[in-house]
Amino acid sequence: MPSTDQFVPRRCTSADRMMWLTADRIFYAGLLGAPVMHTKGAIIVYVAIDAPLRVRINQGDWQTTEVAVVQPYVPYEIACDGRHVLDILIEPETVDLACLPPLLRACGAVEAPEFADHVREVHRRLVAAGRTLDLKPSDFDLTFFGEPLPKRKLDARIAAVLERIKLNPSAQAAAEECASQANLSFSRFLHLFKEEVGASFRSIRTWKRARSLLHYVNCEGGLVHVALDIGYPDSTHFSHSIRQTFGLKPRDIFAGSRKLRIIVESPVRPWRPSH
Repeated sequence: MPSTDQFVPRRCTSADRMMWLTADRIFYAGLLGAPVMHTKGAIIVYVAIDAPLRVRINQGDWQTTEVAVVQPYVPYEIACDGRHVLDILIEPETVDLACLPPLLRACGAVEAPEFADHVREVHRRLVAAGRTLDLKPSDFDLTFFGEPLPKRKLDARIAAVLERIKLNPSAQAAAEECASQANLSFSRFLHLFKEEVGASFRSIRTWKRARSLLHYVNCEGGLVHVALDIGYPDSTHFSHSIRQTFGLKPRDIFAGSRKLRIIVESPVRPWRPSH
C-alpha cells in the first residue's frame, strides 16, 4: 500500500482551478465531486493536493494514496476528504502503451512521491503565471514527464478515421460509413480498429463525444444547446452518457467550472517549467 506519511496537504482555492486542454492531453486542477463508479477512455493520473486520495478499481478494495493511475475503460471510483484534485489525462491511441514509463502502465494506487511533488509544482507555476502563458500541445509531455511520450504507430486507414472523430466528435458517422471510407469491409474495419486502438469503435466515439464537453464547461448557454452542439440527440441521453463518463451530471460539471480557467494551445512562445 503506498504511503502518504510524507504528504503535506496544500490549501487549494477557487483561484487555483484550471484546465490545460489539448486534443490528446488534459491537465485539470479543480473540484473532484462525490465518488461514483464511472469509466473514461483515457489513461488518468490523479495527484493529491489538499488531502490524500482514495481509489477503488472495478469495485475492489479502497486504497489510500498520493497518486492513483487508472487505465482506459476501467471502471473506478475516486474520492478525497479535500475538495480538489490534480489529474492528467492521456489519449491512449496516441501512445505506445508497452513503452510507457511504469507509472503510466499501473492501475490503482501508486508510490510516486517525487512525481506528485513535480505535478503540484507545475500546477503552482501555471497558476502563478496567470494569463501570460503561451502553451503548445507539444509542451505538455515535456512539462509533466520531461520528454515526449512514445507514439503509437497506427494503420493509416484507422489513423484517418480517428482524426475525423477527433476533429468532429459530434458527427453521427456510423461504423459502416467509416469502413467504406477506409476501403474495408464492415467486419474487417471493426476488428482492425479495435486491434489498432485497443477499444471498440463505439467506445472511442462515445468517449470523444463526452470529452468534447470540456470545451464548453465555462461558456454561456443552456445545457440543452450544449448537448445538441456536441451530438447528443436529447438531454436524457446527454446526462446519462456524461454521468457514466465523468461520474457527475452535466449541470454539476458546469456548476463546478464557473471559476475554471481554461488554457488552450497557442502558436507562439512555448513555455517550460524551471527546475
